[in-house]
Amino acid sequence: MAARSDALISRRGLSYRRAGVGTPLVLVHGYLGGSAQWEAEIARFADRYDVIAPDLPGYAGSANLPPADRIASFGAAVVDLLDDLGLGTITLLGHSMGGMIVQDMAATHPERIARLILYGTGPLGAMPDRFELLETSRERIRSEGVASTIRRIGATWFRAGAAARGFGIVAELGAQASERAALAGLDAMSHWDGRGALKRLSMPTLVLWGDGDRSYRWPQVEALWQGLPDAVLAVVPGTAHAVHLEKPALFHALLEDFITP
Repeated sequence: MAARSDALISRRGLSYRRAGVGTPLVLVHGYLGGSAQWEAEIARFADRYDVIAPDLPGYAGSANLPPADRIASFGAAVVDLLDDLGLGTITLLGHSMGGMIVQDMAATHPERIARLILYGTGPLGAMPDRFELLETSRERIRSEGVASTIRRIGATWFRAGAAARGFGIVAELGAQASERAALAGLDAMSHWDGRGALKRLSMPTLVLWGDGDRSYRWPQVEALWQGLPDAVLAVVPGTAHAVHLEKPALFHALLEDFITP
């Protein structure tokens, strides 16, 4: 089956993209993201995997849905989609806030997760040492709007800032969220702490991080790597928070190595 990335709508109204055949590979985006950011991954893996990428409630293609203000609520929406699609055991990847979401999913539905990829994320939603406090982001969303905020925040996700390849899709997707959804996402992160569940996440896990990430600093990443029972670590040099857009070939090679039986 040729890879395609047309947006589909679940029976509960959640937008998602799906292409390929084989073992389900589910890609969960982060704060102010969307399924369209995974175009290259869908194209790369759809020849051997059933690749599913949802738009989380309140974001991108699901911007019309009520936004979630807790990580568990985001996770429940993804699980509902998996149930609607009749999927059992999956390989699950989460980026940034999506990494918190998939940690929550893995803690509540461990029997469904064969392999887990925690990418550019950590176990504490408050994100110590982030480039700015969550409360500062909250204030600037209210004063400057979502479109301006995602351009400012999104620039920190790349070593080359707003000039980077990939910045355009980040800015475009983020601007589709309402102010309510943007604020709800910050609330979800600020209330979440997954550190107590790490020891229960016994599935093989890849912790993947760009060495210039300004959102999730090394102590967060180290806490995952050292706190999970069966984790391997991949640090990608010369990248920041959006490794899959900055160095896609290397990102794909690392995924391939980890998920291939």
